[in-house]
Amino acid sequence: MSTSNRAALFSLSFIAVIVTGFAAYIWMALHWSYSEGERAGFMQKLSKKGWLCKTWEGELSLVALPGAAPEKFNFSVRDEFIAQQINASVGQRVALTYEQHKGLPTSCFGETEYFVTEVKVVK
Repeated sequence: MSTSNRAALFSLSFIAVIVTGFAAYIWMALHWSYSEGERAGFMQKLSKKGWLCKTWEGELSLVALPGAAPEKFNFSVRDEFIAQQINASVGQRVALTYEQHKGLPTSCFGETEYFVTEVKVVK
């Protein structure tokens, strides 16, 4: 095997290792959750945003005490069915179950690190 063929093979192998490693990192970041929890509040908005990658992005208004300034919880939704459920409950009090995924390399997966997995209307 000539030197130029070895160099080409080494370069291709190196690129394949980098691409495989990056794909494994993305898979792990999307499937391993850093934390899980539930937040309750009033649904403010949900919209599909993005130039190239359209993602569902929402805002929940958390009110701890009457008269206190509300805190906003920004979140992303990957599941179309859950996005439809949230859209139907805009303006209502809801409880959102979420998973936090840290270290996502791009906003194509969502603008936040909080991904809603379930929604319940609180009466």
